[in-house]
Amino acid sequence: MILELVDIRIQPGQQAAFDEAIQRGVETVIAKAKGFQGFKINRGIESPERYILQIFWTTLENHTVDFRESPAFAEWRAIVGPFFAQPPMVEHFELVSKSQG
Repeated sequence: MILELVDIRIQPGQQAAFDEAIQRGVETVIAKAKGFQGFKINRGIESPERYILQIFWTTLENHTVDFRESPAFAEWRAIVGPFFAQPPMVEHFELVSKSQG
């Protein structure tokens, strides 16, 4: 499984609207993508305009090719993109170890 980690900074004062938009975008667009395995969304406490979106994919290509090169990517960006204060930073990770319990 691949973890896509997205560091998002939004415009100040837009948290409530962005909370709704990002949830809707993941559930109605990304969740339908090939290889989608789940997600988590966290909002910063000290920096409430900062969000960390974690998306779990079966393979790296499910994100970088299947999703990013599909019309669904433009649909996703149309939902969340207007809130961005700057382009999100995206990185991918593979699991090395996890807790047993």
